[in-house]
Amino acid sequence: MAPPSHRRRAPRPDRRGALRRRVPLRLLLPLLVLVALAAMLMLRGYVHSEILADHRVQAPAPTTEVPKEILEGGPVIDARNGKATTLSVPDRRLVLTFDDGPDPTWTPKVLDVLKKHDAHAVFFVTGTMASRYPDLVQRMVDEGHELGLHTFNHPDLSLQSKKRIDWELSQNQLALTGAAGIRTSLFRPPYSSFSDAMDNESWPVTEYIGSRGYLTVVNNTDSEDWKRPGVDEIIRRATPENGKGAIVLMHDSGGDRSQTVTALDTFLPDLKKKGYEFDNLTEALDAPSAHSPVTGPELWKGKAWIFLVQASERITDVLVVGLAVIGTLVIARFVLMLLLSGAHARRVRRTDFRWGPPVTEPVTVLVPAYNEAKCIENTVNSLMASDHPIEVLVIDDGSTDGTARIVEAMGLPNVRVVRQLNAGKPAALNRGLANARHDIVVMMDGDTVFEPSTVRELVQPFGDPRVGAVAGNAKVGNKDSLIGAWQHIEYVMGFNLDRRMYDILRCMPTIPGAVGAFRKSALEPIGGMSDDTLAEDTDVTMALHRAGWRVVYAENARAWTEAPETVQQLWSQRYRWSYGTMQAIWKHRRALVDKGPSGRFGRVGLPFVSLFMIVAPLLAPLIDVFLLYGLVFGPTQQTILAWLGVLAIQAVCAAYAFRLDKERMTHLISLPLQQILYRQLMYVVLLQSWITALTGGRLRWQKLRRTGVVGAPVNGAVPGGQVYNDDRRPVA
Repeated sequence: MAPPSHRRRAPRPDRRGALRRRVPLRLLLPLLVLVALAAMLMLRGYVHSEILADHRVQAPAPTTEVPKEILEGGPVIDARNGKATTLSVPDRRLVLTFDDGPDPTWTPKVLDVLKKHDAHAVFFVTGTMASRYPDLVQRMVDEGHELGLHTFNHPDLSLQSKKRIDWELSQNQLALTGAAGIRTSLFRPPYSSFSDAMDNESWPVTEYIGSRGYLTVVNNTDSEDWKRPGVDEIIRRATPENGKGAIVLMHDSGGDRSQTVTALDTFLPDLKKKGYEFDNLTEALDAPSAHSPVTGPELWKGKAWIFLVQASERITDVLVVGLAVIGTLVIARFVLMLLLSGAHARRVRRTDFRWGPPVTEPVTVLVPAYNEAKCIENTVNSLMASDHPIEVLVIDDGSTDGTARIVEAMGLPNVRVVRQLNAGKPAALNRGLANARHDIVVMMDGDTVFEPSTVRELVQPFGDPRVGAVAGNAKVGNKDSLIGAWQHIEYVMGFNLDRRMYDILRCMPTIPGAVGAFRKSALEPIGGMSDDTLAEDTDVTMALHRAGWRVVYAENARAWTEAPETVQQLWSQRYRWSYGTMQAIWKHRRALVDKGPSGRFGRVGLPFVSLFMIVAPLLAPLIDVFLLYGLVFGPTQQTILAWLGVLAIQAVCAAYAFRLDKERMTHLISLPLQQILYRQLMYVVLLQSWITALTGGRLRWQKLRRTGVVGAPVNGAVPGGQVYNDDRRPVA
């Protein structure tokens, strides 16, 4: 008997409440992982982007509200005590100031030049850059330089509320605290200029910032190095007249600062020869240090901030690599599918193509059934219309809804019912194999219907004595709903194009449970259907490969299955599929070292299956995550074009797959929506499967509720509603 974890038992009535309560919990861990990754990416975007910055620098406003002593005063404005005063740097003393950094390229070069010439400076850093490059902030402090705030996101503060100003200051201080363990009392507003440029819009901001305990530092000598006017021009503009002291504005970030670095290397020694000193601001003003150490909870809060930002940087770097990997895999897979599926179609559709002698002997069709009362009659009736001689064996796996009685009441010839206690699908199939009268055995699900030619088409490859199993063409019968249409696209594009590709590569990973055929003589040596995994169809297919048998795909052996119609049912089915596939891959991991012809699956098939069915789908959400990232943080246009490009590639593959299967193209209308919604559900399912596998969890068999909407084919009409000619061309 199968282990309890594999039995298909309906939930007991007294446990329904508990099951419902557990439903959110199974989503919790994968959703937390996704939310954490998204949060790290958003944090990275937040500190890399000026999304909250406001560059709308207004035209100069009137100066009627600005005190005269401010307009005519020095570049240091002290409004901390309610009465504003200004300070100027003494003669022959220069305070070099650098805005917008630290920058990983140019700030180290600036620091090297300052250290070379034994000069100090003031660095007005933004919170975003300090958060990203805390080691440079620490180096500035260690080498004796002074730090000042330049806001977090570099907005024009004259356009902001007091709440936003407080936030800019506190976040900027948080970054400094985390990077160097200090606070500073110096502040420079973005887009600031000389004191005489203060107007009615910027002066209230200066007053408010003074009330928060900060000295506002503007400048009275502007090098205009951001314009890259040339080294000589930068030096000329940075040099004060007549030996006066000055606060010199330069930049160590925001673009190419090579001219700034070169100018400094000349400017510093030349002016030192003229008697100038290059000091920190508080040194030049003979004032207490602007830095104060931070301890206790505030220090740890700052360190936590820096840790999270650095973690987001590293995680994002990994995600970017993952995006490159998944982009390569997606394109490679699409190219392989298009090329190899086309080669497969051309090969099997040649008029002279034969697997071998026609297979005409009777075969046994096994129908494992568990509570299939709504579907079993349609299933059996479809088999009775078969144009190939068959016996039908319905194995009732402990059904409680009268499935076996329905089949017996039909009184059909060559249809037998075998009853057993509920033991799971693998046990039911093995019971059927033991009772089968013929060597070729067709397996199908109890909710599936065959076309009249399905069995005949399915068994023809057995004309080749090397073939041990054949995969049929499973199709969605209930594709009129939105969820059904999405699964229809997935079946036609994903599963069947894949099977054509794997057939050419001779490493078919799965015989679908809905429509597959086997030689009993191939199954018996490997022990029949195993209950070691929840994907017994994948498990047995891999075992047949390792035993040296060929596994092929029969495109015209069509079976129409009832796909899940609710998100809950779809989740349960795909969770079992993905987790079972992982189990099968792990079980057959030693195929990688198999020798001889049977080792081909291990050398080619197992890596392909692992890469394209497990790893690639797990990384695929990065495409959508970076789509959101690009929409929020930019570049928006390029992001949308890139995503549309990926969608276009998928649409081409889907259209080609529909053409090969002679399906109506109208269902592809829902493809964009499928890529936005349906794929996300599949991602979370796969992530949950990974978590279950890594944590050693056990997954119960999930019995899907059936409706019986997929009926048997009648007069050439298939359950999808389309009528076909004998050559499979749709009739209008």
